[in-house]
Amino acid sequence: MPAETTNRPKPSNRSRSSWIVPVAVLTVAAVLMAVIVWVNWSGTSPEDGSSPSGEGAPTEVQNPEQPDLTEVEARDEGDLLAAGPVDAPVVLVVFSDYQCSFCARWSEQTLPSMMEHVDAGNLRIEWRDVSVFGPASERAARASYAAALQGAFWEYHDDLFADGETRSEGDLSEEALVALAAELGLDTEQFAADLAAEETAQVIAANQQFGFDLGATSTPVFILGGQPIVGAQPTGVFEDAFQTALDAAE
Repeated sequence: MPAETTNRPKPSNRSRSSWIVPVAVLTVAAVLMAVIVWVNWSGTSPEDGSSPSGEGAPTEVQNPEQPDLTEVEARDEGDLLAAGPVDAPVVLVVFSDYQCSFCARWSEQTLPSMMEHVDAGNLRIEWRDVSVFGPASERAARASYAAALQGAFWEYHDDLFADGETRSEGDLSEEALVALAAELGLDTEQFAADLAAEETAQVIAANQQFGFDLGATSTPVFILGGQPIVGAQPTGVFEDAFQTALDAAE
């Protein structure tokens, strides 16, 4: 299937924070980066619909052995960007950007199906914003966290991706994001304060660095039951992967 991801537009000058990545995570990061590079290289370009072919084109590996990336699951009871029980048999980690059209499409087409498994207690979803499109995406991520502090993360997320579409940079201004909070009935004064808070910026930056350190420099990228899925694949791909992971956990 085409790997429908949006690549990071240009290299970032992000600083190397003092956040220390455990050795185990570094190990799975190397594996995940290899998977992402392999999929992006062997997959179909979402822009032109073409695939590498002819002399010198890469040969697809048949039934490649998949790595186990369950180390990236946080299972943190205090995680405001998660849904589902911490002891759910299966975890889906999502790396997404609020200006990524493929992320918006996945949220409209596939996230509702995954939420049904959350409601059944069989799946936990952990959301990690990787703002590859820069300041407007990062601002939207901080806004979604501010909404999460009022218990409205998923409602706010759904409105940012309403109808499976992304918002323009103008619609992700601070004023527009506060207005969106007002539409959801949130305390806008508190929301604005949390949006600008250093603590909020630190949480979002830490999640983004986590994604970057794992090699998630394009979006969307998923880890479902410890297995990587790159791009906005059809819902059936996620359902099959979920069932396989659930069967293995039981």
